[in-house]
Amino acid sequence: MNSEEQALKAVREEIDRIDRTLVQLLNERAKCALDVGRIKQAAGAHGDLYRADREAQVLRRARQLNPGPLSGDEIARLMREIMSSCLALEKPLSVAYFGPAGTYTHAAARKHFGGAVTLLPVPTIDEVVRIVEARGADFGVVPIENSLEGSVNQTHDCLRDSTLRIGGEVLLPVHHQLMSQADSIAGLTRIYAHPQALAQCRHWLDAHCTHVERVPATSNAEAARRVTTEPDAAAIAGEMAAEIYGLPLLERNIEDDPSNTTRFLVLGHHDIAPTGQDLTSLYFVTPNKPGALHEVLRAFAEAGISMTRIESRPLRHAKWEYVFFVDIDGHQAEPRVSAALAKVAETASMLRVLGSYPRASL
Repeated sequence: MNSEEQALKAVREEIDRIDRTLVQLLNERAKCALDVGRIKQAAGAHGDLYRADREAQVLRRARQLNPGPLSGDEIARLMREIMSSCLALEKPLSVAYFGPAGTYTHAAARKHFGGAVTLLPVPTIDEVVRIVEARGADFGVVPIENSLEGSVNQTHDCLRDSTLRIGGEVLLPVHHQLMSQADSIAGLTRIYAHPQALAQCRHWLDAHCTHVERVPATSNAEAARRVTTEPDAAAIAGEMAAEIYGLPLLERNIEDDPSNTTRFLVLGHHDIAPTGQDLTSLYFVTPNKPGALHEVLRAFAEAGISMTRIESRPLRHAKWEYVFFVDIDGHQAEPRVSAALAKVAETASMLRVLGSYPRASL
């Protein structure tokens, strides 16, 4: 055995030793998770074993403790999967999401909850909300806004009419992949994609696929499904769709704007405890008089609370009146946030806090 083989053998033996330790430690962690479940169940918390605030704190601490060479994002992803598997030993979770399988909402649900949950694709945002309200699923995941396309109005309307609580957010970079059974772009005659994806890749398509027809699809996942039976066609979709439908990638990351990001909300039945890095979502309606909106917003300004988003939607059954959706920094349990919300309640004709939840990171 030469010196190179001896060096490799020593490193591989060290890897084997570390793997044995990892397996032992993972199972020790799983036993602790089971102990937590038993303690909670003994205290009567049969339906609230999942704690989004606790998970957020664990993930942040893992990032802080990480010395590399693995990135903080990769450490967080691995920790998420470990927590997902441990929680499944206590109580398997079911999560409804705006489908079908292979969409970006599917990827967002997987990113937030890990792989050890039951993911249920649902055809509409309204149906996601209905299923969670009826407790046919523990949680729901729906899109709320895109950095290029703006807000998802259907989600806002569902939030206004639902009693569900917002328990988390997911930020997902949108990277469009060109996938096909064809060997090259030259062999393509059609490209399927959702109209938004076609628009977000327009410059790349103009430069590389002038000879190819662009065909709108109901979703990028549906586009990928269609391509499985059409050898001369391609789809624009995410990597998860390529994995699900077994399609090779012809080109990666063909989006015109690499900063394109979609934000998703996690909907459930429980309020989330403060974590120290939180957002609060709410909506309000102002009386129809001069300065009413200014009075509401002044309550946040005087408390030194930053608004991260404000959107308006028409108020049903009242022409030319609007409901305002707002996200603010902080948790509703914090004294300054609670005091500001009390002032808003005095000024607004309607106020509802939709939830406070941990701020997400990319």
